[in-house]
Amino acid sequence: MPQVVLKLNNKTIEKMKVFYRDRLKSAPPGSVFAAKTSDCSITAYNSGKVLFQGKGSDKEAGKWGIVNKDNPSKTKQTTRKIHSYSPPQKLFTSSHIGSDEAGTGDFFGPITVAAAYVTADQIPFLKQLGVRDSKNLTDEKIETIAKALLAHSIPYSLVVLRNEKYNHLQKKGWSQGKMKTMLHHHALEKLSNKIAPERPEGILIDQFSDPGVYINHLKSERSVLQENVYFMTKAESYSIAVAAGSILARASFVNEMNKLSKKMGIELPKGASQKVDQTAAGIIQKHGKQALGEIAKLHFANTKKAEAYTQKDY
Repeated sequence: MPQVVLKLNNKTIEKMKVFYRDRLKSAPPGSVFAAKTSDCSITAYNSGKVLFQGKGSDKEAGKWGIVNKDNPSKTKQTTRKIHSYSPPQKLFTSSHIGSDEAGTGDFFGPITVAAAYVTADQIPFLKQLGVRDSKNLTDEKIETIAKALLAHSIPYSLVVLRNEKYNHLQKKGWSQGKMKTMLHHHALEKLSNKIAPERPEGILIDQFSDPGVYINHLKSERSVLQENVYFMTKAESYSIAVAAGSILARASFVNEMNKLSKKMGIELPKGASQKVDQTAAGIIQKHGKQALGEIAKLHFANTKKAEAYTQKDY
């Protein structure tokens, strides 16, 4: 039977116990806990050694350490964040809501957040449809899948924070993290109301900040976290609902970018590259900086770089 042994500290082992809380089983003498997933048995010992056994041992151990297959004793602990808001394994195969965002690292264009509700019986179909992490899909493929999701009436909600409002909030002192928090919160509220009285097994947010920070942002706006909310980094790789939200958010962002490009009469590049700086400089020269505030996130360093370009011939 394939197996991997990691040497981990007590803090990480306690986090693991929380993470596997729904998969715990009777633990042998001298161990902290034992758990069982569909393809791996995990046993954590008082010595700090954690034994992973089964065909899924490499994948499961990889969540907690870097596995050296040539010499399993030489492993490195990772800094993967596990907390009390980590989702139970069973959530991924149950009816749940997932939310994700797009456009946060792009100078041009808005931030879009989408939440999608996927029932357990829809999961196999969505996988066949090609629903997965949008970062691994072309924009053309994302558009195709997004249309298919809408055609099959997958319940969803979409919130768009356009650039003028984004820049206004940023000047008021809002961090991008707080903006994303409130966008996710509103998207989840809208979708929960849409599917009521049906209640999902849980809500999974693709984690962009510590859950405590997220909750504090809500408190500052007199809002509270919904019931059964979980946070997980790279959640779109595990949850079909988050992956669907990711695709819908990205499709919306691309659509908004196309609208802005048509408005400005020039194709606006995505991201925050030198090409973005040069494009922004051309817009400032032709339309003025005020126009830039209608289509871009002005606090990005690209703004100053673009202004510097207006002083040069390029």
